[in-house]
Amino acid sequence: MLVVVYAQSERWRSFAERADDLIASERFQAVKNEGRTLAGFCESEGIRFFLKRFEGGSWVEGVIRRARGSPAARSLINARLLGREGFLCPEIYAASDRIEAGAVRASYLLTEPLSAAMTFSRFIDRRIDHKRREPVWRRRVLEVVAQEVKRLHDSGIASADLQETNLMLEESDHGLKVYFVDLDGFRQNARLSWADRARNLVQLDRSVGRFSTRAERLRFLYAYLNQLPDRFRRREIVRGLLESRRRKDAEYSRRRTLRQSRKTRGVDPQRSSRSEGA
Repeated sequence: MLVVVYAQSERWRSFAERADDLIASERFQAVKNEGRTLAGFCESEGIRFFLKRFEGGSWVEGVIRRARGSPAARSLINARLLGREGFLCPEIYAASDRIEAGAVRASYLLTEPLSAAMTFSRFIDRRIDHKRREPVWRRRVLEVVAQEVKRLHDSGIASADLQETNLMLEESDHGLKVYFVDLDGFRQNARLSWADRARNLVQLDRSVGRFSTRAERLRFLYAYLNQLPDRFRRREIVRGLLESRRRKDAEYSRRRTLRQSRKTRGVDPQRSSRSEGA
């Protein structure tokens, strides 16, 4: 049974109800196919949009997901939250869940395509054109993104996975726009802990690191911390974040080596990842 959680119009309801067929058609262009998530651009009836499918896990996980909120339902709630707090995110056209035996087995999200925007790393990729190699331009971009992430955190909002692919940037005549995507992972607290802030900063630093120099990464962190008057305290925090990144890099490297080793021996890598809690 397919349940449409939200639809802007009957046309969008129709698209949501046919999400699997659209994904299987030639009109769907996948840009992400990782684990249980498949996402890409789709065009139907002359309309272009972004379509994302979240596959469910076990039946028990699906029951819990239905009780606590499916990815589609959480994305809808968080889009409204971000908009209310003054942040940009893709407009949601429709959201739906596929329910089987009382459990959410898949969720679907149809959103604005953000065709003019790029992921954070792509936006600052020096290989695209000369402008992206200019120090002044790069410094401005890093400062704008850092300030927007800080504003997000100051609003009590954090993401479960603030990777560079979950930040979309668009340059226009009115300045630089920063969109927050992957909407199901956001949550808001009355007061955000430093641990939550640091987790997001390390996630972002790890994912965008190969597209920026060490000096640029430090500039980003200092732009985020610019409200702290004590420069010694700022340096202490930066050292702690860099050490957290080194530990996380080492942990992921160890897990990757272990998974590859088990795969070579014929062990199911998905099963081994779950047993490790990865």
